[in-house]
Amino acid sequence: MTQADAPTPKRVLSLATLFPNATQPRLGTFVARSLEALAAGGDWQVTVINPIGVPPLALGRYRARAEAAVSGDERGVMVHRPTFPLIPKLGGRANPALIASSIMPLIHRLHAATPFALVDAQFFYPDGPAAARIATALSIPLSIKARGADIHYWGAQPYAAKAILRAARQAAGLLAVSEALADDMAALGMARDKIAIHHTGLDRDRFRPLGHPLLRRRLGEQLGIAVPERAPLLAGVGALIPRKGHDLTIAALTQLPDAQLLIVGEGEEHKRLEALAARLGVRERVHFLGAVDHDLLPVILSAADAMVLPSASEGIANAWIEALACGTPLVICDAGGAREIVDRPEAGVIVARDPAAIAAGITEVLARNPPPDAVAATVEGFSWQANAAALAAYYERLIGG
Repeated sequence: MTQADAPTPKRVLSLATLFPNATQPRLGTFVARSLEALAAGGDWQVTVINPIGVPPLALGRYRARAEAAVSGDERGVMVHRPTFPLIPKLGGRANPALIASSIMPLIHRLHAATPFALVDAQFFYPDGPAAARIATALSIPLSIKARGADIHYWGAQPYAAKAILRAARQAAGLLAVSEALADDMAALGMARDKIAIHHTGLDRDRFRPLGHPLLRRRLGEQLGIAVPERAPLLAGVGALIPRKGHDLTIAALTQLPDAQLLIVGEGEEHKRLEALAARLGVRERVHFLGAVDHDLLPVILSAADAMVLPSASEGIANAWIEALACGTPLVICDAGGAREIVDRPEAGVIVARDPAAIAAGITEVLARNPPPDAVAATVEGFSWQANAAALAAYYERLIGG
């Protein structure tokens, strides 16, 4: 078949409030990688609408967000970043309608130039209800993906739950990142037979066991901290928010006198977590690294003896998969798809959500000391290529392809 004879790619319009931009380069990277892999497959042309909320008076971090509202081609995906009016801390109820009304003129222009076959929301709230309005306006099928907090947090807000369920009824298909999350969606009132499981992907070239004998020394030099050569080294990768449970891991250190903890992430809990570590007498063993370069994260994970993330809720955390791919077992709680990932001893342990149980789980994983290659083998089926292939097949079913 010549290039001229090749079928024209079908067009999907993906609405994603979680998507990297110049101000927040790590925000929703998993969404970007998935859609880039889909576009690279050649069957689907991907257009992303990444609406950025900006208050009427854009000061401080909101000014930076406004300046990040730049559109362009990014790794084969056309990304549009229109702004919408945001009311900080109070606008949750209005956000779907504000997003839809703000971006609708742009979408009509794009659709008139080359029609879309499908509208896809990458997060259930506010993306899902906003995408439902767009799909209705364009008279095309709707898909919505659930990732965890959009169901567990927003689904617990009555006004959001009502909008979520209305959008779910309209959707031709729904996606969940784990079986457990799909069950939670059904418990909320969604049709279980409409939900397909779509696992996250993984950059297998980047996330792999790095077994260099001087890895910890080089990591310490790069971070500017003393990383122990032989003492237990733990990593906690996740936003500094209550749901992730970093405070429980810090408390567990009081029962692990030699262990050091590297915390990767940013968030509202930073000062409180630092104060907690100081109050418990473990501040010198807890290192807050903030947001790190994505090339440094595999080094941190490979150097660690365990990745500890006692989340209260999750879908399937990307950090779980990335840690395992680096040969680092998990100590996590029974949240979301935890049992779908920690399904053999090499993958780690599932513990109760309290410091004593977390400390005991860490001790158990350290005693097992599974070979990194055996740990990495537990996630051998995860890749962005597999993620994209499953997504393309799902889209084809929705449009009757």
